[in-house]
Amino acid sequence: MNGNDRAGEFGPIYLPALQRIRDLWLELEPLVDETAYDNVVAPTELQISLSDGLGDAENAQLDIQWSELGMYSFHYVDSNDVNWRFDRHPNTHSPEIHFHRPPEAATTAAEPSCIDVTEVSLVTRAVHAMWRTAYEDDALDRLNSASNPP
Repeated sequence: MNGNDRAGEFGPIYLPALQRIRDLWLELEPLVDETAYDNVVAPTELQISLSDGLGDAENAQLDIQWSELGMYSFHYVDSNDVNWRFDRHPNTHSPEIHFHRPPEAATTAAEPSCIDVTEVSLVTRAVHAMWRTAYEDDALDRLNSASNPP
């Protein structure tokens, strides 16, 4: 996610949340190839590599941030350059909790997110459920279509 997408305070990264998100993805998703942090000393992002992506993408990655204030970004990008994001942060272009549609995840095209929960484990399960549904149905339009997942 681009820092220019945010207006207001996002807050410092909360490492215990990133660890919980990593553990849940490893538990829930057999397509996880590996997980890593962008910086081992002072991580600001969790990176989850997947061995497959949506549609005919050969692989994908989720770049995830979670702050001490409960703000977050789950940014998906795959080998076909398809992008989408579930975000929670103050901004000037959409509600605080919002979704950026594929394939570009354009900042100005954000819409309300179907995810209403705010607790780290529930948000993680909801993002995973939305990704898994879109993956199994081969349908990008399923990403933000549930009624308050998980």
